[in-house]
Amino acid sequence: MEKTAAIIGGGVIGGGWAARFLLNGWNVQVFDPDPAVARKIGEVLANARHALPSLSDRVMPREGKLTYHATIAEAVTGASYIQESVPERLDIKHTTFAAIHAAALPDAVIGSSTSGFKPSELAKGADNATQILVCHPFNPVYLLPLIEVVPSPATTKTTTAKAMEILTSVGLKPVHIRAEIDAHVADRFLEAVWREALWLIKDDIATTEEIDDIIRYGFGLRWAQMGLFETYRVAGGEAGMAHFIEQFGPALAWPWTKLMDVPELDDALIKKIADQSDAQSGMYTIRELERARDNNLVMILRGLKTQNWGAGAVLNNIDSAAKSADDAPDLTGLIRTSHRTVPLDWIDYNGHMTESRYLHAFADATDRFMEIIGCDAEYIATGGSYFTAETHIRHLDEVHAGAEITVDTQCLMGAGKKMHIFHRLQHADGRLLATGEHMLLHVSLETRKSSPPAAQIEAKLIEIAQNHADMPMPEGAGRAIGQGR
Repeated sequence: MEKTAAIIGGGVIGGGWAARFLLNGWNVQVFDPDPAVARKIGEVLANARHALPSLSDRVMPREGKLTYHATIAEAVTGASYIQESVPERLDIKHTTFAAIHAAALPDAVIGSSTSGFKPSELAKGADNATQILVCHPFNPVYLLPLIEVVPSPATTKTTTAKAMEILTSVGLKPVHIRAEIDAHVADRFLEAVWREALWLIKDDIATTEEIDDIIRYGFGLRWAQMGLFETYRVAGGEAGMAHFIEQFGPALAWPWTKLMDVPELDDALIKKIADQSDAQSGMYTIRELERARDNNLVMILRGLKTQNWGAGAVLNNIDSAAKSADDAPDLTGLIRTSHRTVPLDWIDYNGHMTESRYLHAFADATDRFMEIIGCDAEYIATGGSYFTAETHIRHLDEVHAGAEITVDTQCLMGAGKKMHIFHRLQHADGRLLATGEHMLLHVSLETRKSSPPAAQIEAKLIEIAQNHADMPMPEGAGRAIGQGR
């Protein structure tokens, strides 16, 4: 079933929203009067196509269809989700919502990207205020998962629940803000840090680069995976949060910050900040900075993913949902054990997938094959598993970041303690990229020695091996380095 989202306003945030939905398989209908909107969104999409697939360990859905429309009415027609991302002026937003309501489906979710207005302010005078709520993202929308979902008193629970469900389905982490408040929650934190930073620059205590270094080399790294309160809980040691507050709470009464005051942003201070910023990063174009930002975020998020922590857990949940759709593969032919894109952190100094990642791809395929025969986490917890005894990989062709790849697996032998399998790694264009031949032994995790597998495991392996017995012996099976064809 096709899903359609409408994006009203195609700037940086609107373009990010378009990329998030489009790359997750939704059709996207865009309205923006800017004649350059297609170019601008195209540039955002190029960055998103480079970065977003690297967060998944499974292939992403096929892209939806992107269309541009001359009117808001055309753009919202048939859309079940509508995101408003027009300039932060209440009069413009009211006019926009009136045009949306004139053509929107009566049960469509209408979200606003506003960073400051309360949803009741946005919905004032609206024909159907029950549909409107704030869905405030963070840039880049196609990578950062947080969305602040703020309903107004008029927003129905059904609308809020539907918004949360849709946003979750495209890999976002919606946080339900239970009460209206100016600037919601996250931007209030940012505003506090921004105010203090302005004073530090005005008073010649620190430069823009020094402030950024303090954040990115210090507490920013902690906040990326534990946030504020969990970080301070750890700082409290074994005694926990209560001890931390008891120890550091009195400092709140000291005149450490100027959070209640704002320096005057006169021409001198603006020039000072701009000059320092130019010295810090003026050697890069905005597109180069965006690409560096995206690459760095991908690496941080993938690191969190390996720990199943914070934003990484959100990504794992998306992969698990996709995996559940193909949990019953056909065992009569070659078994598809992997289908994914090549992530950025698999690329080496030559610009293609590094040697170790070929083994990584085959190891993931082996793990999937083990799950298929019943040697899953539940079985392993009973004390049995397979250990790899020997591996032979042939590197046949190169592959680059973002490429769609698959692994198909043939079982050559499955009786007794041994499992002999042969993987074929292929590009989506049909090229054979590599083969991996693996001999594994069933092992008792108690004795760490080889042992017979459970009867049901051996029976499944024998069944698959018999199904594959009539297939030709794969080219390269049994080869060793230096052996002729």
